[in-house]
Amino acid sequence: MDLFIYSDESGVFDKVHNEIFVYGGLIFLSKEKKDDYNRKYLTAEKTIRCGKYSLSEELKACKISNKEKGKLYRSLNQAIRFGIVINQKNVLDRIFMSKKDKQRYLDYAYKVGLKKALQRLIKEDRINPDEIETVHIYNDEHSTATNGRYELREGLEQEFKLGTYNLKYDKFFPPVFENLKGIELLFCDSNKVTLIRAADIVANRIYFMALNRKLENMEGIYLSTLP
Repeated sequence: MDLFIYSDESGVFDKVHNEIFVYGGLIFLSKEKKDDYNRKYLTAEKTIRCGKYSLSEELKACKISNKEKGKLYRSLNQAIRFGIVINQKNVLDRIFMSKKDKQRYLDYAYKVGLKKALQRLIKEDRINPDEIETVHIYNDEHSTATNGRYELREGLEQEFKLGTYNLKYDKFFPPVFENLKGIELLFCDSNKVTLIRAADIVANRIYFMALNRKLENMEGIYLSTLP
């Protein structure tokens, strides 16, 4: 059994000018489910285009109306959605002093939030952790340097495949998936990957709800808040 995860972000990680930063995305428990939602989302996009947007135009959350975003979001109602909300005012100032520290914190937030979503799915018996062989993760391509991408992949592998060790408390945290063979982490062009655009819509909805203090109204979504 393989997992397929699509993610995008919303907001700017800069606490001087921004309050919230969000990761949002979708988790599919099989290739069949992934392919099914890929078709559904393309159909939803097609109904929105309707002569208003050209076929070459990417329907990103920043370009379309709130009503259109709502239609696309509802097309994902039965999908497994997850989100990670970072309240930037609570993040240590020193983290914002260098690009590397900022990226390390974002990587930490992403892997912790995704891990929590997967652990909840395991607790609900929607995932059998012993059956997961490969985790495929597709993120929207941003300006992350190659070494930064390598570090994120290493961090995810530590959490999901190898387990982590906390020196301060002398405690070992076992991996989420004991029999995991590997993690595939790809950074994709959202114009070419349908479900990255779907993840963009999910991230945008979470961002809007977080800014307007309405996260408690979000149903059917696996949410984590940091720090």
